[in-house]
Amino acid sequence: MDSRDWGTFLLPYEQAVEELKVKFKTMRSELKKREEYAPIEFVTGRVKKITSIFDKAKRLNVAMEDIETGIEDIAGIRIMCQFVEDIRRVAEYIRMRKDLTVLYEKDYITNYKESGYRSFHMIVEYPVQTALGQKIVLAEIQIRTLAMNFWATIEHSLNYKYRESLPEEMRARLKKAGEAAFVLDNEMSSIRQEILEAQKTFEDDANIVTQLLHAIHQLYFFHLVNEAIAYQNRFNDLWEEKDMEGIKDLLVEVKALIKANKKVEEPGDEL
Repeated sequence: MDSRDWGTFLLPYEQAVEELKVKFKTMRSELKKREEYAPIEFVTGRVKKITSIFDKAKRLNVAMEDIETGIEDIAGIRIMCQFVEDIRRVAEYIRMRKDLTVLYEKDYITNYKESGYRSFHMIVEYPVQTALGQKIVLAEIQIRTLAMNFWATIEHSLNYKYRESLPEEMRARLKKAGEAAFVLDNEMSSIRQEILEAQKTFEDDANIVTQLLHAIHQLYFFHLVNEAIAYQNRFNDLWEEKDMEGIKDLLVEVKALIKANKKVEEPGDEL
């Protein structure tokens, strides 16, 4: 058994995971503001458990003194996308980054595994600024769709249960499920535009409702209590009827009332 202080050893990997998660989440927010659609759905990360490091080192015949270079996924980031075509786009964004170096890539989408596993992996070097100076660590970034991730999560759990020795029947059923997940991804890609339009409509409607409720709340600052209550009741009725056009008209009406009252409260010139 290796006698190193594992808590200290894993600190740079923990820092790398936290920093990369923040950076990719920020990338998602920026792309959404710039383009109204972000290919990143959500981001997760983890540092490999010590027992998993031991198991992988044994399986790959990596000496414990070589695990920093011999095991490339001690730090792991997972980026989920809605559509298969988004995966290539995210990978290109990562290649363009100056704060990490892509060493190589593994395309398990085009060249999927016999088990049915599909994902796109990028092995990167990432510089961590520690209290003792800069430390370069390896990290694996996995980019996959939600369907791919669901399948991979189930497979991982079953492999853990059966200690990497899945019964043949279970293996065949998993492979069939992987093919079904791939068919689902392709079907979603075929109606991608309709899905994106529906999502945009939902977000636009949510923004309008938020603006209206905020505007109604503002009426109280102008002491228009009765008007605020009346508008709130009208909104409730329109919301029950799912009348978005009526809600849009109501927003225009409330904004006009606020604007009129702002002019009344503005002090006049005293010259």
